[in-house]
Order: sequence, then structure tokens, then C-alpha cells
Amino acid sequence: MAGVVKRDPLQVAKDAWGNDLPDWVEALANEARATSGEAAAGRIGYSGAVVSSVLANKYKGRLDIVEARVRGALMGETVGCPVLGDIARDRCLDEQKRGFSTSSSVRARIYRACRAGCSHSRIGGDRS
Repeated sequence: MAGVVKRDPLQVAKDAWGNDLPDWVEALANEARATSGEAAAGRIGYSGAVVSSVLANKYKGRLDIVEARVRGALMGETVGCPVLGDIARDRCLDEQKRGFSTSSSVRARIYRACRAGCSHSRIGGDRS
């Protein structure tokens, strides 16, 4: 589109968050800057609109989950899964969403572990 000026994602984040810019928001802005907002969104499993609203400090959803996905997908954060060992934080969240399966004993073990008090599970409460 002619006449449309794209703003630098990192500057958008700095303007919106001020001196309180979290490291994970900066990482998300840098990814959007290096690729695009849509590409960054794809890496963390959200839409471009979510990325835009997070960078603008206007996201009304669960920032803690967006943060966990950014930390896993873009910052290399891992967690100790009782079944799989060390996995990326965003994969942990993905595994929690998956349903029970009798076709895979590992899948069944993961399903149970996520619901049996794993400290990384967000199922059934506000656990970190």
C-alpha cells in the first residue's frame, strides 16, 4: 500500500512499555523486526493481531501464557517434563492441550502427567 509507514516493532514496544519493557516482549519485538509480525506470531502460535497488541501493551488476554510461549520459542527456555525430559516451554504448553490417546503409551503418560500435579502444567489451576 502506498503511503503506509510501518513502525519499527521494537520502537512500538519501547514506546508502549516504557522503562518496564520485559525481556520477553523485547525478544518478540526483535523477532517481528527481523522477520515480520505474522512470522513472529507463527513461531509462538498466535495471530499477528496478538503480537501487535502485546507489543503495544494492549493485550487483554493471558500475558503469562504469551510470555511462556515467547520464552520457549524465541528465547530457548526449557522445562523438565516428567515424561519427555527437557523440552521447550512452548512445546510443554502444546503438549498440555493435546488429548488422550491410546495409540501411544508416551502420549498417554504425558496426558496423565500434565493432569497429575506437574509443576509446569497450567491445567486446572494457576500453576507456573
